[in-house]
Amino acid sequence: MQFCPKCKSIMISDSENLKCRKCGYEMKGGEGNIVTVEKRREREIPVIEDSDSVATLPTTDTKCPRCGNRKAYWWMRQLRAADESEVRFFRCTKCGKTWREYN
Repeated sequence: MQFCPKCKSIMISDSENLKCRKCGYEMKGGEGNIVTVEKRREREIPVIEDSDSVATLPTTDTKCPRCGNRKAYWWMRQLRAADESEVRFFRCTKCGKTWREYN
């Protein structure tokens, strides 16, 4: 990835040249500083599947979006970076729908 020296926006490749999508500045492909950015890997979200494990979880009063039941099991998982808050998961005690709440 390369950034425009004038406006600092990301430049896009146009055959052999690079062109800024914001200000239109153009330069040859080999000029300037190149910054490499790693792609984040997708990972699976840990959700409890074993019905025996769910029965031991605490419950709370919240409304199920599927059936309207007012009671659900809940648990928390750290899905993002350590400096961000955890995600709270709910599972309806009646229909079994699982959903999450971001803090």
